[in-house]
Amino acid sequence: MAESTEEKIRILLIDDEQNILRTFRYCLEDAGHRVATATDAAQAEQLVQRDVFDLCFLDLRLGETSGLDLLPVLRQYAPWLKIIIVTAHSSIDSALEAIRAGAADYLVKPCSPEQLRMAATKQIQARRLEQRVEALEKQDCTTSSAEMDSDSPAMKKVLETVRQVADTDATVLILGESGTGKGLAARTIHHCSPRAKEQFVTVNCPSLSAELLESELFGHKKGAFTGATENKLGRVDQAEGGTVFLDEVGDVPLALQPKLLRFIQDREYERVGDPVTRRANVRIVAATNRDLKEMVKQGTFREDLLYRLNVITIHMPPLRERNEDLTRLAEQFLLRYAGNYRRPARGFSKPALEAIHAYAWPGNIRELQNVIERAVILCAGEQVDIGLLSIPETAERQGRPRIGDALSLEDLERSHIRGVMATATSLDAAAKTLGIDVSTLYRKRKQYDL
Repeated sequence: MAESTEEKIRILLIDDEQNILRTFRYCLEDAGHRVATATDAAQAEQLVQRDVFDLCFLDLRLGETSGLDLLPVLRQYAPWLKIIIVTAHSSIDSALEAIRAGAADYLVKPCSPEQLRMAATKQIQARRLEQRVEALEKQDCTTSSAEMDSDSPAMKKVLETVRQVADTDATVLILGESGTGKGLAARTIHHCSPRAKEQFVTVNCPSLSAELLESELFGHKKGAFTGATENKLGRVDQAEGGTVFLDEVGDVPLALQPKLLRFIQDREYERVGDPVTRRANVRIVAATNRDLKEMVKQGTFREDLLYRLNVITIHMPPLRERNEDLTRLAEQFLLRYAGNYRRPARGFSKPALEAIHAYAWPGNIRELQNVIERAVILCAGEQVDIGLLSIPETAERQGRPRIGDALSLEDLERSHIRGVMATATSLDAAAKTLGIDVSTLYRKRKQYDL
């Protein structure tokens, strides 16, 4: 019966002696691991470019080539790779030199099957621990998973969908206004999924040009374009086994959308400037505050890409539709920032809570969070009063205006423009939504002091 270890891993064996390769391979495959072999440096470099490995056993002598020369090449393509040097007694000094160069451990030939398996188990446990630490370091410390708890019917429906889709590999598209917690929902899906032990990697789509976004996503080869002075791994490589979150996917340039479509559909890609086709084992979650169907009509977003993205669609409700959650969220932010900044604030006055519930929060949870943070910093006592809340002194203090309310047209216009601007991705987008040109919007902003 085959022996097993705690983790099943992907191992690369590099040795110019076929007998040793065969023996090592049988031993590690018998333990349940997936194994690939290479007999020289060129073959090993091709394998590590094309596939993702957790662990490598590298012979110190590869014919005329030294394993010390190959070691930095392997780490350049796969910085996370745990490399164990395999050496004869006479090469112990070189093995120690390899450790100083970045190797994780060394084995002395001849080594028993048990020594081989124990070395593999030790290094993969170290790798898994590193991955957990990296995931914790990258976790958004400003947002707690408790923010996904809710007494709102609309939000409860979202949470139910999140639970249903989390344990699948289905592609998820999260829609909603800016600041509604789309990123938090994506992270919750990942942490509730079988991929939770691996990395959750965010790609901010609006922040880069088509060329740089492609490099950020898929990586590039040295010399692929001006400024590409070294090989670079993409976010897809970093997320191997985990989840790639495409934040504001509606802003992906049209020129890059066919490559993104292919990646989502087949999980295949090439690094910029490199013809080698690679496969990725990742889950895709995307989010946007834009109307993708309208963008399809306008020709700025591919229809087939939209179909691939919205296998499962989740609509995040705006904060104005989650009135039941306002007190809990506000108190949660208050206690967090009081702890962070060592402030005495412990609660809100009644007028402050009334103002929080009366305001429409066009910037949603993000706006609430910023308002509470500022109030806590300025608070000198245990209670945050209404005067510390930077809520605009407009008709919105009485709630979002509705048609027929006893308000002037000026107040209605001011409120509407403020709400549109809070959720639009740019002034151009806000002007388009309002049906006015940008110069008119600038004039309205000045008029209403927005």
